[in-house]
Amino acid sequence: MTEIMDRRQMAYIAAQAADARVNIELETEGMTLNVGPQHPATHGTLRIILQLDGEQVVNADPVMGYMHRGYEKLAEVRTYPQVTTLINRIDWLGSFANEVPFILAAEQLMDIEAPPRAQWIRTILFELARIANVTLFLGDMGVQLGAVTPVFYAFRDREYILNQIEAATGGRFHPNFDRIGGVKDDLPAGWIADTKHALKEIRDFCDEMEDLLVGNEIFEQRTRGIGVIPADVALSYGLSGANVRASGVDWDIRRDNPDLALAYSEVDWKVWTHPDGDSFARYWVRLQETREACEIVEQLLDGLPSGPIMAKVPRIIKVPEGEAYVATENPLGEMGYYVISQGGLEPFRVKIRSASFSNMSITPWLLKGTYVPDVITILASLYFILGDIDR
Repeated sequence: MTEIMDRRQMAYIAAQAADARVNIELETEGMTLNVGPQHPATHGTLRIILQLDGEQVVNADPVMGYMHRGYEKLAEVRTYPQVTTLINRIDWLGSFANEVPFILAAEQLMDIEAPPRAQWIRTILFELARIANVTLFLGDMGVQLGAVTPVFYAFRDREYILNQIEAATGGRFHPNFDRIGGVKDDLPAGWIADTKHALKEIRDFCDEMEDLLVGNEIFEQRTRGIGVIPADVALSYGLSGANVRASGVDWDIRRDNPDLALAYSEVDWKVWTHPDGDSFARYWVRLQETREACEIVEQLLDGLPSGPIMAKVPRIIKVPEGEAYVATENPLGEMGYYVISQGGLEPFRVKIRSASFSNMSITPWLLKGTYVPDVITILASLYFILGDIDR
């Protein structure tokens, strides 16, 4: 009897193995999945066409241009002072930072340098724009994985920084504060003390994000080893900012281009990198950079020089003939303006090198072979703003 049962069991196992071999040989039909252009996980009007084999991505094709902002051509029909109003809206979460490289390019063409106090104020507001921008990412990354609480903390504490930007510039979201030769106004009374209080709130927020997300087992499982970008691949695709530093590349324009008329060389600060190049590393680097930005701002506030906030410039700005390219380390990465002047009131040509557009170029390579649930995590970790893509 036992022998009969053994034979039946062996026959059953053999039949199951045969079925498994047949299933392996069968090819499943591919599927096309549209993520966007309007989808809660696309961070704006972006469409990504995914070719799937089961749940695995075979091919990913990002489709951009739904917003079609036309910044470059619009800048060519505006005077130089008017352009700052326009470019505030490229990376709308870090708007003041968009103004700085364009103004520096115009100053280079006009052979003008802003006074030291203006340079320090520019740098302070630049880093406050970085904090306001990246703070939202630090909270929103949790939402992509189902953790809603962190983003409420982000919106709460980001208000402290926006309050200070508004108090100094008059504009909460789009300051339009930078000027060729300096800045529009000096800092108001009591602003330095209020800004130091805001920085304390941001430091506390970073500690909360570390407790809620970085040390969270689910967050680590969903981000470690997911969306790995080797350093050589990151460089070949033109990645910049935290995305390239999270792949171990020690490069930051704030430090590596000391010729910029900004005050970074006047304070002590550190460039953060991470060797892993995965989604977790990109989050971790931005978390450390937010803390570092607080350190930069506090040192600048303590050492802020006295003096004028504007150089002597003509009442009507007419930029001499020539061309210049200036790039800065914006919240999302390298932001550069290539400006050509023919000696008129408006730029003859403007080419904008926005960080998000270049960072998104890696998505076909990066998403291939991943699984659908990880697509959203990887896209979120790259951190892009749609206005920074659709020029």
